[in-house]
Amino acid sequence: YSVEMPMSKPRTIFPKLSAAAVILSLIVLGCTDTSLSVGDYDEAPAPAERTEGYNEQRNVYFGDVHIHTRYSFDAYLLGTEVSPDQTYRFAKGEEIESSFGDPMNLREPLDFAAVSDHGFFLGVVPLWADPSTRVGQVPGAEAFHGVNEGDNLHAYSLQKRAVLFRERFGRQMRTDGGPLRRQQARMANHPQMQYASFDDGAHRSAWEDSILAAERHNDPGAFTTFIGYEYTTTAADTGNLHRNVIFRGSEAPEVPFSAMDSDNPEDLWVWLDNLRDNGVEALAIPHNSNGSNGNMFSLLTFGGERLDAEYAETRMRNEPIVEVTQVKGTSEVHPMLSPNDEWAAFEIMPYRVSSNLPSEPQGSYVRTAYLDGLLLEETLGFNPFRFGLVGATDSHNAGGTPDEDNYHSKVGRRDGTPQLRGSVPLDEPNPDGSPAYAQTYFQMWGASGLTGVWAEQNTRDSI
Repeated sequence: YSVEMPMSKPRTIFPKLSAAAVILSLIVLGCTDTSLSVGDYDEAPAPAERTEGYNEQRNVYFGDVHIHTRYSFDAYLLGTEVSPDQTYRFAKGEEIESSFGDPMNLREPLDFAAVSDHGFFLGVVPLWADPSTRVGQVPGAEAFHGVNEGDNLHAYSLQKRAVLFRERFGRQMRTDGGPLRRQQARMANHPQMQYASFDDGAHRSAWEDSILAAERHNDPGAFTTFIGYEYTTTAADTGNLHRNVIFRGSEAPEVPFSAMDSDNPEDLWVWLDNLRDNGVEALAIPHNSNGSNGNMFSLLTFGGERLDAEYAETRMRNEPIVEVTQVKGTSEVHPMLSPNDEWAAFEIMPYRVSSNLPSEPQGSYVRTAYLDGLLLEETLGFNPFRFGLVGATDSHNAGGTPDEDNYHSKVGRRDGTPQLRGSVPLDEPNPDGSPAYAQTYFQMWGASGLTGVWAEQNTRDSI
């Protein structure tokens, strides 16, 4: 079956079924396409026209809109059991405990925050760890059983977790579910449903829990939350193209649009435009362009075509800001692009995300994107790179801290101390007496960052 994706070209993602299977599935399933269904989850108090602290000249507020909890597949496999509710309590200044028993707190509470768990297989992997569930009994799931229980939840399990995350997850995720599940997925326009390892009930429950946690903690005038998730996709050469999707109000889709729906970010923009036509305002925030291998700010479309004015207008309508710094390095400038800038090598991570493959600098850094955009505007009359800049932590332990002297790691205990990250010497020196440093991937990571905004008041609309 050929499914018409949001852009112009149909993509064949489901094989053909027998006529009998089609008829049976029609009887059983009916027409269940909910790809653009929107729910109103309003549980937060309605903001007054002007809250206490309103300032027409604007106040400065600081927040983090890129935080992962137990519902993200990678965070869970790295040991995180912290919920969105706990994340918001942490952001408001409460001390919480990590899954490894470490106390976590912020030096100062945040003014706003957003949980942004990965949209694909959201909330499903914890069920793989439970052998009593249907997806926990799918062949291959036994490797995940009890991953966050008892003796498995300690620093010595890090190697096992890395294997589950890097090698086993991708194979398990795409376990074939058979012709009926493929037909069900086609009719619902929900491709994840075709896989035997996917549980739609857990997926929707996790998404709703994340939404309702944001609604419960949104306190106009005092603390602002945003409903959000991460759209996680890569280019054909494994270059990072991830975006965080942040919704303005209490309305959100019943399921998030993920890379399982389309790996093309331009399809995400069309989906956001369709939501906007239905009264739901949202924006997408690209991050880790430094690991995109030149794809994030390419001068070609995802399909390899030349950019034009329509592309520029669509991109700027949906991506008005870019995350320029986080734990996995800065994305402002690279020394190969700005050789005369003596700070250009600051906090550079030169690899594609989750790999040791080098990332092409051209097209990966925002300062060069600005220059390219100005040149396009001068020569062709359009500019697809007129974006503002934000910072975030991208914490995967549900509690990101941007201070080096109060850093609780990004991925559990693997990078939780300056020694593990190689930023200070190990306790034992080298045989010749010179300082010994850990030689790890985390050497290029650092505590970072936050978003600062000028807004009249601490509310969703104003921020």
